[in-house]
Amino acid sequence: MSKPISPKVSKPKCAQCRRKPVAADYRPFCSKRCADIDLNKWLSDGYAIPGAPADMADDTPGQEMSEED
Repeated sequence: MSKPISPKVSKPKCAQCRRKPVAADYRPFCSKRCADIDLNKWLSDGYAIPGAPADMADDTPGQEMSEED
């Protein structure tokens, strides 16, 4: 009989630079640098969900809702 063929499992690549991760410490990134670059994108609104812009007029602070709303 022949040996069973095991599926080839590829290791995930870095989510930032697409290199193969070196250590599991920063997964899914390959290094602290790539993790920090991604964090900066999140903190500076670099990532956004596409869609219609929200109507900010309804959410202005200081407006009180009346009982009719």
